[in-house]
Amino acid sequence: PVFFGEFDDEETMKLGVTVTGTQVRSNGAQLAELGGLLDAGTVRVAIDSTFALADARAAHERAARGHIQGKIVLTVA
Repeated sequence: PVFFGEFDDEETMKLGVTVTGTQVRSNGAQLAELGGLLDAGTVRVAIDSTFALADARAAHERAARGHIQGKIVLTVA
């Protein structure tokens, strides 16, 4: 597991930063159901841009520019 480090509440408030955390556990049955919803088009994922795995650096650069309208996808040949 990965956990958030210690943060100074006063400093984060001064910087206008909000620190939140969540923990997610995989569940095969739920993932299968979600896969079916995606396949049926009931649930759609907004894609901002797609990059080949070899272009992962460009994907990181895209993320750093901000104003992302969906997910950045890396494709594997």
